[in-house]
Parts: sequence; structure tokens; C-alpha cells
Amino acid sequence: MVSGEGESQNGAGEFTAESAEAVLREACATAGFDPSNAELLRLGSNAVYRLAHAPVVIRIARNPSSMESMTHAVRVARWLEGEGFPATRVVSGVEQPALIGGRVVTYWENAQDTLEYASLDELGDLLRWLHWLEEPEDLRLPYFDPFAKVWHSLGLLDGVSEDDRSFLEERVEKLRKDYDELDFVLPFGMIHGDANVGNALRDQEGRALLIDLDGACLAQREWDLILTALYYDRFGWHTRSEYESFVHHYGFDIMNWPGYPVLADLRELMMTLWLGQQVSTSERSAEEFPRRVHDLRTGGSRRGWQPF
Repeated sequence: MVSGEGESQNGAGEFTAESAEAVLREACATAGFDPSNAELLRLGSNAVYRLAHAPVVIRIARNPSSMESMTHAVRVARWLEGEGFPATRVVSGVEQPALIGGRVVTYWENAQDTLEYASLDELGDLLRWLHWLEEPEDLRLPYFDPFAKVWHSLGLLDGVSEDDRSFLEERVEKLRKDYDELDFVLPFGMIHGDANVGNALRDQEGRALLIDLDGACLAQREWDLILTALYYDRFGWHTRSEYESFVHHYGFDIMNWPGYPVLADLRELMMTLWLGQQVSTSERSAEEFPRRVHDLRTGGSRRGWQPF
């Protein structure tokens, strides 16, 4: 799996499998589910559990201040269900999001018992359909401000050198000036916010659907295309044929847009800053972060970057 490496934050104690499991037990008790033998599917920006005794997936957000974004996710999921759009569904009859053990918890229908990712052409189809939809005003989606997110992430850097911090701040300033000069060509509207193949799964019938809706917001649609291009072009995580199929199904190649390098630079910086928040608590992040900073400094190849 490859991930958009969404932003995280510690603020309710250390986020570990053990602490997440304690929240899971309380979340299940609150909603009337049995937590025994639940399977931990992912531990990153969220702890994601699949229950053994009900077709339910429970997401526990690492960031204790994510209530607003998860409220948006639930609202978006319900709206997309009404539109017949293939996306993850919230469990009905459960009040959510819920604040449990200092963490934000949501309950989702289990798509299938075997994790199977969709293909890039299916992701392209999903994004084209999503971008055709006209979101109602009562969704109250936030506007995406990439630099508010970046500066917030810089403030959360943990255990990094002052030299690296200064370099990253200077890079942000340069990218901000370059970004202000971009001429976007796709329409403005709702985006997924973390669109990559790791957030497109197959359900029991083999149908592709989008998951992880908490990043949904209003922005230029180019933001939903940049990760797939970046994963192919710079990281080598997708093949050329896979990427070309994605482009064919979506109908636009962001790599042919003059603003692509700036958006790609900004997105990979955001991914690096996410790692920088975990240097002191994750050995894997502590190894990967300096490699990425070195490559950003020197213009080195990103082919050695590891997915998280």
C-alpha cells in the first residue's frame, strides 16, 4: 500500500497499538459491539480496526483535534451515499463522530474481509465522477489552504536539527511564492484530499470505492491528481502503463500542466514534514526523514523514498 501520509499530531498521550486498543474497547462498549478478536488493519494517522463479530470498521484518529475533519467525513459519506457514489459508508444508528478516551472515533461499514486495492484506472474513474458532482452548500466543506497546513506541520517537527528546520522553512517560503503564481486549469470544487490508490478499495462485489473521506474539502482539482503523478514520476511506485491508464480514465494529465513541478514539490514537502513529526517516536521515520531532507537539499532522486 502507498499512502498520502496524512498529517498527524500527538496530544492525548502516545498513540500506540496498546493505547488504541483501549479506546477500541470503550468505543465498542459505547456502540454495543463486541471488540474481541478485532483486527488492527493500520496504525498511522488513524488506528483502523475490523471487528470480528460485526461488519464494522472502527477508525480512531491519532490527532485528538480532528473532530471537525471527522465530522466533515461523516457528513460527506452520508451525502455521497445519497448520490449513489461508491464510497465508504458510515454505520447507521450510531452517533458519530464520538470523542472516546481523548480520541475521535468513527464507525464504518466493512467493505470486505480481504483487503484488496482498486486499480489506478478505477481510481481515475472514481475521481472523475467525484469531480463531476456538485456539492451542496450545507456540507460546509472547508477551503484547502496548503500553506496553513505546512506551517502547522513545521511547528510540530519533533527531534529534528535546527539546520534541517531552517532549510525546510526556506523551502516553504520559496514554494509559497511559486504557488501564488500558478494558473490552475481544472475547475474549483470538492476534492478527496488524499487521493491515491491506497484509498481506493474493492467491496464484496468487486466494485471500487473511495475511503478515508476526512480530507474532503474545496480546492483546485489538480490536488487530487498530484499524488498519483508523484508516485509514478518521482518515486517509481507506479509503472508507466498504470499511470497512463489513470490519465486515460480521468481525462487529464497533470504532468503536462506547467504548474506540475511546483505542486509536486509542495506535496512531497508535506509528506516529509509528516515524517518529521515522528522522528523521536518512530525508528522508521527517524531513518527516512533525513534521507528525504538530503534529497530535497541536493535535488537527488526520490526513488529511494519508502512508502508509509
